[in-house]
Amino acid sequence: PEPPEGGWGWVVMLAAMWCNGAVFGIQNSCGVLFVSMLQLFGGGEDKQLAFKTAWVGSLSMGMVFFCSPIVSIFTDLFGCRKVAVIGAAVGFAGLLSSSFVSAIEPLYFTYGVLFACGCSFAYQPSLVILGHYFKKRLGLVNGIVTAGSSLFTVSLPFLLRALIDSVGLYNTLRVLCILMFILFLAGFTYKPLVSNAKDKEGGKKGKFRFPPEKKICNFSVFKVLSYRIWAFGIPAALFGYFVPYVHLMKHVKDRFGDSVPEEVLLLCLGITSGVGRLIFGRVADYIPGAKKVYLQVASFFFIGLMSMMIPLCHVFGGLIAVCLFMGLFDGCFICIMAPIAFELVGAQDVSQAIGFLLGLMSIPMTVGPPIAGLLRDRLGTYDVAFYLAGVPPLIGGAILCFIPWVHERQKLKERAKPVDGETTEKMLENESTLVSDTTEKPVKDMESGF
Repeated sequence: PEPPEGGWGWVVMLAAMWCNGAVFGIQNSCGVLFVSMLQLFGGGEDKQLAFKTAWVGSLSMGMVFFCSPIVSIFTDLFGCRKVAVIGAAVGFAGLLSSSFVSAIEPLYFTYGVLFACGCSFAYQPSLVILGHYFKKRLGLVNGIVTAGSSLFTVSLPFLLRALIDSVGLYNTLRVLCILMFILFLAGFTYKPLVSNAKDKEGGKKGKFRFPPEKKICNFSVFKVLSYRIWAFGIPAALFGYFVPYVHLMKHVKDRFGDSVPEEVLLLCLGITSGVGRLIFGRVADYIPGAKKVYLQVASFFFIGLMSMMIPLCHVFGGLIAVCLFMGLFDGCFICIMAPIAFELVGAQDVSQAIGFLLGLMSIPMTVGPPIAGLLRDRLGTYDVAFYLAGVPPLIGGAILCFIPWVHERQKLKERAKPVDGETTEKMLENESTLVSDTTEKPVKDMESGF
């Protein structure tokens, strides 16, 4: 059926907005939780405390992306509503169990795996269901939904700081469970309008049958060279991407003490990230084809440069300026992921193409922050960690520069193939015409002789 472009779709949009905000608002605010965990679990003289604690937040963010290919398959098989509701329930259980641990190690499972997997299963259906209700307004709706992440990223750090100071880390995690419970209820609004062949077959046969394996896992997207470069270049750029979100709060405490409100930096990141999504998303509409990749190249260049400038800022105002620019280009990188995927693989394969890419992104986003924490433990400062965090975005951006050139060559080859086939077909038709003419002529001569 045609999308209704509204109606119940506005309720679905608000539910998806809450999902985007709750999931990534908590993930992006992990720097506040990180500082609290260091204080809570840092009673002994553990020289690798920052390294061990950083694994909690980085593992959580990494698992959100690592599960994406699996979530896309489950969403295709069972529908958006079931996957989102079960995912929110699992995330609620993981966050609640995290509030009862007495050491840092159990958090690797409760917060880093269980909570994150639940978030992943709740998040991806919220994007898929929007296409059921909107087509002409899909760009506007996606902008509003993704703005939920910026809204929560702006407000949640201040709420978390106030809660931690008043009721402690454990009770703060229990308060955050309220967000996940609302997310659980929001999943029930995802009423699908597109009927699945699975549902029809299940209604007739009375049992569920898996579709063919090729439809479940579509690895054909990796046959596209430009997509392979993109799927390698983006993860290569992200080894240092999540480092500021985890360690910036602790770096500010080490350098400026308690005299400055470090949560303001996350506020700056959240505001300009939302602005960047709106601005660069509109700019991308005017850039043809795969040349949209150059926006990601520019965003990685500035993200890497801003990361390297963090240790050079000895005034808090300088850090605010750095975070404003970093958030702006962070929004640029995120908002054009889907348009680029459409250009490289086409609309038919875009869902799993994005799922595979998010899965590959999970590895560097998980590994980067613990390495930065290890450098902090060994060197006593975050300076080297932030300098090194700026290198991968520059390398990844350089790799992405080749994509428009490769993609254009692929398109030229694809255009040449039909032309060659058409020419050959015309030659065969001409040859058959000549043969038929030569055979028909003697027959006519014989008929005229009689």
